[in-house]
This record gives sequence, C-alpha cells and structure tokens, in this order.
Amino acid sequence: MTGPTANIEGKLATIIPSLREGLREDAVRPRKGRVRQVTGFVIHATVDEVRLGEICELVDPKTGRRSKAEVVGLTDEAAVLVPLGDVAGLSSLTEVIPTGRDLQVPVGPGLLGRVISALGEPLDGRPLPQAEINGSYPVNAYPPSPLARTLISEPIQLGIRALDGLLTCARGQRIGIFGEPGVGKSILLSDIVSGTDADVAVVALVGERGREVREFVERQLVQQGKSRAVVVVATSDRPAIERVKAAYVATTIAEYFRDQGKHVLLAMDNITRFARAQREIGLASGEPPTRRGFPSSLFAALPRLLERSGPGRIGSITGLYSVLMEGDGTMDPVAEEIQALLDGHVFLSNELAQRNHFPAIDVLRSRSRLMDAVVSHQHRTHAGRIRELLGRYADIELLLRIGEYEKGSDAVADEAAAKIGRINDFLRQPSATHETMHKTEERMREIVDEGS
Repeated sequence: MTGPTANIEGKLATIIPSLREGLREDAVRPRKGRVRQVTGFVIHATVDEVRLGEICELVDPKTGRRSKAEVVGLTDEAAVLVPLGDVAGLSSLTEVIPTGRDLQVPVGPGLLGRVISALGEPLDGRPLPQAEINGSYPVNAYPPSPLARTLISEPIQLGIRALDGLLTCARGQRIGIFGEPGVGKSILLSDIVSGTDADVAVVALVGERGREVREFVERQLVQQGKSRAVVVVATSDRPAIERVKAAYVATTIAEYFRDQGKHVLLAMDNITRFARAQREIGLASGEPPTRRGFPSSLFAALPRLLERSGPGRIGSITGLYSVLMEGDGTMDPVAEEIQALLDGHVFLSNELAQRNHFPAIDVLRSRSRLMDAVVSHQHRTHAGRIRELLGRYADIELLLRIGEYEKGSDAVADEAAAKIGRINDFLRQPSATHETMHKTEERMREIVDEGS
C-alpha cells in the first residue's frame, strides 16, 4: 500500500507504542492532591478519591519532608485531614498522596516488654525484632459479633484484696475506675498490671505527662508485670490524633493476643483524655458541640472502642478504664456515658485518700455487675456480709464519734463497730504488694467468722 494511507499507518505504528507506555505509566502514577489550608492542626486539601480513615502521605517537593495524615472529614471542595505528627514544615506546595490503606500496627510476641508510640513505633531505643512480629492488624476494627463471644464464667485475679474480694472482676469484663485527680488511679492500675494472673497486659497511657511514663515503666511496674506487658504511649504534648490512636492501637494489640487464645488485661489511663482529644478533632473539623462542648461523634466513638474488649471466640480482653471525674461526676457527660457502657464501676474516694487509706476504693459506691456469676456461694456470702457491716458502720459513724451511740441497741451495728478495724486493714494494701484470690477469700472468712 502506497500514498497517504501508507504514511498515516506508518506514523501510527510509531506513535501507538509510546501511547501505550504513557498509559501504563499513568496507571501506576500515584494520585496527588495539594494542601490548600492549614488551620490549627487541621489540614484542608484538594485530593480526589479518598475515604474516611484513609492514611495519606504529605510530601514537600522542595525539602523532601514526609509525614502522614488521616482523613477525618470530607466537604464539597476538600478533604479534611489531621496529621499524625507535627504540622510544622507544611507549605502550600505540600503534596497529598492517598495510600489506599488505613492505619495498621505491627503485632506479635516481639511487642512484650516494649514501649511503643501510638503509631506502633518503638520508644525504648531498640527496633522491634522482625522475627517475632506476625504481620499487622488494622487499628480501626469492628467488635466481635455478640453471638461469637464465649460466655463469661470465671474470675480474673487482680491482686488487690478490695477488688478480688468485694468487687470481683470476671475474665472479659469491662470496669471503669472513677476518681478525681490525685486519688491514686494510675498507681492502682500499675499494681493491678503487676499482680494480675492474666497472660498478657496491654497498657495505654493516653495524654500522660512525659515524666510519669518512665516512672510508670521503671518504678511502678514490677519486673514480672513488665515482661508480659506492652505499653502504648501518647503523652499530653502529642497531637490530638495520636492521643486518640493510642487507645485504638492498645485495643488492637490486645485483640491480637486474644486471637491467640490468651487472656488479656487491657488497662487504659485514662479514657477521659481520649474523649478530650476526640473533642479537639471534632470541633476543629467543623462538628457542632453538644453536651458540655463534646461533639456527637464522641458518643458514637466510645461504644465502638469499649465494645472491642470483652470475651472473644477464643481468649478474652478484660478492660480496665480509668476515668477522670469532675467533682462527683453527676454533671460529667463522659463519666456518665462510660459508666452506662461498662460492666462495673470502681469509685475512688478523695476523702479516703486524705486519710491515707490506699487504695482509696469506696466499696459502697462501687459495683461489679458480673461478680455473682463467677464467685462461689461462700465467697458471695462473705462479701455481702462485709459490705453490710461497712454500710451499717457508715450509718453510725457520726454517733460513735460524738459518743452518742448506745451499745447493745443494734446487734449488726455492734458487730460493725467491733470489726471495722479489721475490715479497714483488709481494704488497705500497700502499693506493689499483691495477694492471691485464695488468700483473699481466707481473710474474708476470718473477718466474718470472728466472734461467731
């Protein structure tokens, strides 16, 4: 074939291969957007085809600075992102590259005895042993199906007499530890982590002071507790998104060990700071405030987080969540919401702490909803009797102090007054000391049977 047609076909033959190569390169070229606005710690960027929860790379083409951000909102014109790190160094030239992935955390036995960040990175100066890391788990996971959970049937030892004896916790139960600042919530949690008979302990330090992290790891945790614990840290100076992710990452690590058939203790100190960080993100991304300035997204996030603990198909996660209360907590929406979601509540008393009574557990205000399902009839009877004596002593304490109580008018009140010293000795327990469940039951029996 000659003439114009032959010339056209010849040109096409040379152009088509280069067009195909260009299409192949375009198919693998990452989608890119651009930072348009940074307000506080919230980034608005024009980027196509992103979804909520997706991780994006932030790349400055001039400096080469790279960081990550998570998509937390979408508008008509932009995606709203929160950086997983500092916003310093971002510019109008910063490119936003979607990764197509949610945040994931490495999991495996190599995490035991380690301190990691909210992004799963080691903070103790040593790399994670890759031979002992079994892949990664997504941080934003769903709770187990209700019918896939095993029934709760046995207690977990926490090593604290007041809890094991009078507020017995079950494997897979979720309990809140409520208290004002300075009543000993953190020390109580560290003593529980060291004294529990759980296979693994995962500790989330959310919004803690940087000074307290090392004290917790090196002084408050005994060696036995440290070797089987994973500590996830996001201090108060870290961005709000990291403080939120610390709670999710700790829960994800606990889920991995639960899926291995382990009984896991998840201790979170504290969930109030998680709620405040969630409020920062919600308000900065444009959500309207509702109860006490908290956006409605918080009250959807709390049950999603808390429901991930509990019994699984195999293994269990026993959740202990410390809650920082304002006053008596009756006007605190976070404390009220958490108390309604959990399976029990332990209140720490400022008055007991002022008397140097530690742990400052207010037994009469506290309750374990699953205690009756996991203790023996004798244990339940002895615990009920001691609670009754505590309640009756509280009724007559003022009369005893002013000398107006007449002995012999009430047999139960007489017994309460006679035994209150031994009961308080039972409830007091020096930090870093632990007691087995069997020994605790023996001491309760001795108190109840004394004088019978």
